[in-house]
Amino acid sequence: MRTDLAVVGGGAMGAAVAYFVRLVDPSVDVTVVERDPTYTMASTPRASGGVRRLFSLPENIELSNFSLAFFDDFAETMAVDGVQPDIGLKKNGYLFIVPPSGRETLRRNFETQRRMGVNAAWLEPDQLKAQWPSMNVGDLAAGVHSPDDGWLDPHSLLIAFRNKAKSMGVEFMSDEVTGLDHQGHSLTAMRLASGRRIEAGHVVNAAGAWAKEICAMVDVQVPIEPLKRYEHYFEAQDVIEPLPYLKDPERLAFRPEGRGYSGGVPTLDEPRGYDFNVDHGYFEGVVWPALANRFPQFDRTICLSTLPGLYDQNDFDASPIIGPVGALANFHLAAGFSGHGLMHAPGVGRALAELILHGRYETIDLGRFGWQRIVDGTPVREAGII
Repeated sequence: MRTDLAVVGGGAMGAAVAYFVRLVDPSVDVTVVERDPTYTMASTPRASGGVRRLFSLPENIELSNFSLAFFDDFAETMAVDGVQPDIGLKKNGYLFIVPPSGRETLRRNFETQRRMGVNAAWLEPDQLKAQWPSMNVGDLAAGVHSPDDGWLDPHSLLIAFRNKAKSMGVEFMSDEVTGLDHQGHSLTAMRLASGRRIEAGHVVNAAGAWAKEICAMVDVQVPIEPLKRYEHYFEAQDVIEPLPYLKDPERLAFRPEGRGYSGGVPTLDEPRGYDFNVDHGYFEGVVWPALANRFPQFDRTICLSTLPGLYDQNDFDASPIIGPVGALANFHLAAGFSGHGLMHAPGVGRALAELILHGRYETIDLGRFGWQRIVDGTPVREAGII
């Protein structure tokens, strides 16, 4: 079998790449290989669904600007046979809050965001208290609120991208990549668990937390590791005013969800590995204290479910690696997003389509996220992470 473009991984990132390549050039044959079409262990459906512009790197802000506008028109754009998908987009805002030690970084990020057209407001502690009376602001120095940001349903987004791409002629194969063949500076084919072999003009590795395994097949070592995180669903026994998606100094990140809330406290101290076991003491020992410190109403809270998932954590600088890797000009990586892949999938999908089909980025220059910085040892760090 031969295809113009083979995509490894059919999650949100892989499906977005496939969609945009076909959108830019409908004559290009695109094949997506996904080993788990039910997405049982995939990272996309286990994501929190947050979409925000509150970043420090101009590239990330531009990706968010494009992606959020794309989500606004998503139902119409992704309609198939007149059926419009509902991704549950809720533009209830994002709020970053910081202690005195984080004030200057937050200010610099805010100034960059405002220069780039982000609708955001700087809030002093008394302003935070006035807007969210239940919040403990005693340890805070400032906050930044972006009212146009929010969250969406990750699983619905994934299925919509997949269905639309299929309707445009993208082939989704249920199979597993077991090997890659290359000759000189070109990757020539993928070998699959079924015994099939796919010759490809280009290959995109969008395998997320498993991306390093695919890269290892061509002896390319990437600093991307699976990092376990928990998404907890919990309810408060006492009433709290409507909240945005909140990012707290203790790495607490949560948002309203139905009658309760969804979120957690991701930690970089978690051992790397493909671990889906649940430590049921983590919520009580780590998340609950952070919640109760910020909102007294969480003194009495109930955790009703815990869903483990994996970040494709780039341990080099926590920024994505996008574009050709190693010495193979037609082997592209789209991974290492360290928790931000879902929200940037549309922007990255469009950028990779441009790079693959036209040989250059035409709308958002993502050159700084390329492989060369790994070779040179020059990290590109995102300061808009709490």
